[in-house]
Amino acid sequence: MALAAVALALVPLLYPAIPPLTDVPGHIGGYRILAEAGVGPLAQHYAVHRAAIGNLGVEGLVLALHPLLDVEAATHLIVALIPALAVAAMLWLGREAHGRVPASAGFALPLAYALPFQLGFVNFTLAAALAMAGLALWIRLARTRPDWVRIAAFVPIAGLVWLCHSFGWAMLGLFVLAAEWVIRGRRGEVGWQRIAFALLACAPMAWPQLLAMAGGVPMAGDTGDWFDLAAKAQWVASLLRERWKIYDVACVIALALVLWTAIRSPRMRFDPLLGVPALLGLIAFLVTPRLFAGGAYVDMRMLPYAVALALLTIRADGDIARRLALLSAAFFGLRIATSTIAFALFAQGQATDLAAVAHIPQGASVLSLVNEPSTADWDNPRLGHIAGIAVARARAFTNEQWAIGGQQLIAPRHPSAAPFDRDPSQLVYPKGEPYAQTDFDSAIAGFDRGTFGYVWTVGFPPGSAKAPDLTLIWSNDRSALYRVALSPPRPAR
Repeated sequence: MALAAVALALVPLLYPAIPPLTDVPGHIGGYRILAEAGVGPLAQHYAVHRAAIGNLGVEGLVLALHPLLDVEAATHLIVALIPALAVAAMLWLGREAHGRVPASAGFALPLAYALPFQLGFVNFTLAAALAMAGLALWIRLARTRPDWVRIAAFVPIAGLVWLCHSFGWAMLGLFVLAAEWVIRGRRGEVGWQRIAFALLACAPMAWPQLLAMAGGVPMAGDTGDWFDLAAKAQWVASLLRERWKIYDVACVIALALVLWTAIRSPRMRFDPLLGVPALLGLIAFLVTPRLFAGGAYVDMRMLPYAVALALLTIRADGDIARRLALLSAAFFGLRIATSTIAFALFAQGQATDLAAVAHIPQGASVLSLVNEPSTADWDNPRLGHIAGIAVARARAFTNEQWAIGGQQLIAPRHPSAAPFDRDPSQLVYPKGEPYAQTDFDSAIAGFDRGTFGYVWTVGFPPGSAKAPDLTLIWSNDRSALYRVALSPPRPAR
């Protein structure tokens, strides 16, 4: 059953050639830039700065596979394996904590496809899956080996998880610290001794971030939006956000009812070994800001894994365990089936707009403008970074690549294109949205004609880009590609 669950976790991503996750097309463009650093037209558009930063998990795997697979195929393979890895880690974690896979596991497994994965935070979700597996390994080593073995083993493990994503590394440290506190309490340690020894056991895991702070690349970007309880309530409702709001929210309510039943029922209980890490994770979700050093939705990323731990910590026996196991297996199967359908629909929508890429010359510079839905709209077509495929296939320069110091290795080489030289200048939100930065008409009127030779509008009717120097060369019912007319040369004096 465990192997079947891992295999089922692969199914939603088997059909789409490009994983239909919001940020993934942009990541694919970034992988192409890294794979061809210093070569061809991309070297004229982007600079690559080599550095050890805590955001390189999938980049490293794609580049390792690049001699065998193109970046799109490599990304498809690796991204499809991330939820399967998370499911395997959850099953292992439940077994280590209870001695068997808990009956409630099926309710936790769909959280491998939770909102952070849907948004395409692939480095973080890879690190988070490794963090769940790391917690399982820590618990196993605490039971079977002397203390020094797990402390020594987690020195390189912490470095690996940090290199995948620094937020995933922080989550690993938080969960391991909480589990260690429980482990030492079961050994009879109490009070400050218990806290101090738990902290000392986990302290060697801090070295990657300390080394980065001492001599690495400084992290740029904003930190803020603390204690926004309305936004945090939205993240709770959006825990399984995918395509159909009523259905997705109903599934979140089902998880809440399972947890509430476990609290109320005398025949069910929570095991502190995973319950305390879950509680600490939920507290971290509440006190962490939305923005940290330019990273967005930092608080939201913690939530699904804390909830997964809470579900995995439930103990039940007898008839109630059998009923719970059947319900949880049905819930997992239902979510996998609907995710498969949703991803197929998202992929078809993306493929329609990607027809524009065939009309973009190699090495061109393309201003992309995407009609991004309101954040209140549940069904997002996931086109915000679709222009990343133009980078991957046409080696084009676009304005959708991320370029935050300390978080990316890539920087644009066209300062004249600013402010339309990086993410999020491609996103055109409805007026009044809190994240709105780019106005469509102002962008069309003001972008640098010396940098951009093409304009690609996504989600706007053909002809919406009204400028005398723009010629429509391709369109469908919702997207269009325009060529920028060259300015006539000035007469010689």
